[in-house]
Amino acid sequence: MKAFEITTDEQLQQAFAIRKEVFVAEQGVPEEAELDEFDVLGEGTTHILVEKDGDAIATGRFRQKGEYGKVERVCVLQAGRGLGLGKLVMQTIEQLAREKGFTQLKLHGQKHAETFYHELGYTTTSEEFLEENIPHVEMTKVL
Repeated sequence: MKAFEITTDEQLQQAFAIRKEVFVAEQGVPEEAELDEFDVLGEGTTHILVEKDGDAIATGRFRQKGEYGKVERVCVLQAGRGLGLGKLVMQTIEQLAREKGFTQLKLHGQKHAETFYHELGYTTTSEEFLEENIPHVEMTKVL
């Protein structure tokens, strides 16, 4: 398995395909809500891809939002779940965020993944709220 920063349009399209499968097909997020203005290379957004046996299987991104990094769109294809790939995505995001000078990360984690983020050192900082009809909580971590 290898995790790396996306640098080509082909890699970015692979990340979009993973997100579409997980968020749109599995979780029912409207397709038009899944992609946004931050889904470009550069321009303050860093996209991550994880490959297993040469196939793209997990992704995530972070971007600058004020004085902190905002982690978004972290997901793993069903075939890769339970293999530590989500943790690998987050470790890669955190490493790259540190390299880019961030000292704090925030995210809106799906409520069912709250324990996963707690195990990575994130603290819940909000009450539960809905995003795309899915329960979420805001979480933060000092790097």
